[in-house]
Amino acid sequence: MNITRTGNPALNKNTFTGFAYAEGASVMTIPGTVNKIAILLLLVLAGAYYTWRMAFEAIQTDSLAASRAILPWMIGGGIGGFIMAMITILKRSWAGVTGPIYAVLEGLFLGGISAFVEYQYPGIVIQAVALTFAILFALLLAYKTRIIKPTQNFRLGVFAATGGVMILYFVSFILNIFGMNVGYIHNNSPLSIGISVVIIIIASLNLVLDFDFIEQGAASSAPKYMEWYAAFGLMVTLIWLYIEILRLLSKIASRN
Repeated sequence: MNITRTGNPALNKNTFTGFAYAEGASVMTIPGTVNKIAILLLLVLAGAYYTWRMAFEAIQTDSLAASRAILPWMIGGGIGGFIMAMITILKRSWAGVTGPIYAVLEGLFLGGISAFVEYQYPGIVIQAVALTFAILFALLLAYKTRIIKPTQNFRLGVFAATGGVMILYFVSFILNIFGMNVGYIHNNSPLSIGISVVIIIIASLNLVLDFDFIEQGAASSAPKYMEWYAAFGLMVTLIWLYIEILRLLSKIASRN
């Protein structure tokens, strides 16, 4: 079985290789992976609901108080989620524990961001959620019907584009530390909006590769715990896609 690469750092060409199999051991299946994806989604929503509710309760009285109340949860969720993601990538067999923890922590981060953006632009979060899942199911349908085929050139192109986006954001982060604002990425100019659209397209195409990778993992009879790892990998892409869509919608809304 030819295991191919994906732009998602959690799912690469070595993910389903080098296993030692015990006779009669349970193996990874697509239905099992789908169940794990559903569990992680629910955990993300649970974490997001907690910080969302906390933010809006504080906003009703004082927006500054809301910031003070929610920021520690957002920062803790963001940093904690990153740490859990790194641990999960390095120790795939722990994914059944670290994956759910990652989902809850990322939910805390997403809930806080979403609450503040929603307060500023009412109705924007439901639009972002709807677009995220619309893209997810549209690309899943395109993948299953082979309208989109993840050829080797397709994979390499998405991998290179994803790497380019990561470099762009890393450089932007470093420049911001030294007080150099990269406006064309973060403002609401037509160029910035265009960049966001391109990044959303790249994030969306990563979903296609993730679908293919999960299918290949099931076909190669990977260990059962890889269902959790594959679900975690897809969740990384889905969260990235949602954040980029929310960013794009907020840029557009700020122009009105």
